[in-house]
Amino acid sequence: MAIRHGFFGYIYAKQEVVSKLNFALFIARRIFSDRDNKKKFSRSIISFALFGIAFGLMLMILSVAIVTGFKNEIRNKVIGFGSHIQLVNFDSNSSFETVPVSKHQPWMERLTSMEGVRHVEVFATKPGIIKTDEEMMGMVLKGVGPDFDWRFFQENLVAGSVFSVSDSVATDKVLISKKVASLMKLSVGSPVYCYFLNDQATGQRMRKFSVSGIYQSSLEEFDRLFVLADIQQVRKLNNWQPDMVSGFEIAIRNFDQLDEITKKVKGLTIHYAEQDSLLLRPVSITSKYPQIFDWLNLLDMNVWIILTLIILVAGFNMVSGLLILILERTSMIGTLKAVGSNNQSIRRVFLYLSFFLIGRGMLWGNIAGIGICLLQSYFGIFRLDPASYYLEYVPINLKLADLLLLNAGTLLITFLMLIVPSWYISRISPDKAIRFD
Repeated sequence: MAIRHGFFGYIYAKQEVVSKLNFALFIARRIFSDRDNKKKFSRSIISFALFGIAFGLMLMILSVAIVTGFKNEIRNKVIGFGSHIQLVNFDSNSSFETVPVSKHQPWMERLTSMEGVRHVEVFATKPGIIKTDEEMMGMVLKGVGPDFDWRFFQENLVAGSVFSVSDSVATDKVLISKKVASLMKLSVGSPVYCYFLNDQATGQRMRKFSVSGIYQSSLEEFDRLFVLADIQQVRKLNNWQPDMVSGFEIAIRNFDQLDEITKKVKGLTIHYAEQDSLLLRPVSITSKYPQIFDWLNLLDMNVWIILTLIILVAGFNMVSGLLILILERTSMIGTLKAVGSNNQSIRRVFLYLSFFLIGRGMLWGNIAGIGICLLQSYFGIFRLDPASYYLEYVPINLKLADLLLLNAGTLLITFLMLIVPSWYISRISPDKAIRFD
């Protein structure tokens, strides 16, 4: 054989080693690690393709992390005002004037021990008006008991503190939003005059409260509406018995189990209703505020569209890069065919080479995407307008499972797109390829 120098000379010199390895993988590694490649044109094309893969994967990581983070933040804010499930009297309508029920229910022990249920608390609501000398606005006084979970409002507290609730003495402290405080010119310690109407009363009833703390959730619809107070204040306004409440709020551990647990709660209440107990109906947070959760679900479609477009663009960039590699290695392909290599083994060479190149691009894409996510998560570099986006900064929800799926999907789809152009190798004839320049 006349060809015994250069790249192929090295192959024949290492014939014993090559025979023990995958021949196509060996050549692909040699081409991939060749630092003396003088073909500047192919180098620039491949670099552009790698940049497309890296940039595309970075955008996909950011898109998934931001959209899932945005959904989680908005969802948690809405849940903070009404928990995952509310149990109310079957006769109650969608207004905040509710038909009371007793807080002592025969199924309470089974509900609190139900799998997936994290916390159960009582609540009561009463619509009214906040009035000052200059301003007035509608609101809903939400009464909470000693069992209320304050974590959401503590996390969103901007001034003052939350108030404590006991079963013995009623407190006149209330928690208002920063939006209400700004509109009504209130601050911590300010008196709050609220007016209410009762079906049993011919005139209005006034209550004076004191601002204990100010919170800000950035959900203007909720911030303008809810004022938190002692549940005993709501009972007095509604002329209820000491054990009467509007209903129960149920917090669950996993949002994905919301529908399943709602059905279980419904079955539990129906079972005891058959034993001459009052019938209550569970209302999930998704059915209580369908417009918000339908809007959040639309974001999933946007993410899929973005991911599809990015993967297609990155894949076509890599296809063009592979075709350039094949064209510039035409003489090598002809020589390999001349020494007995078949089309399938040569195709594997370029597929292995593409796999290495895709892996390099994905490595840099992961580094860039994860790096930006970590910077945003810890330092909040990119901020938002709360009036438009309900958040003060771009949220990040980076999960290992999402990263693995994005990387696996990108690698698989891009690699599959390269199989078709690799068939071009079978059309290259050895005699013309060896003379190709």
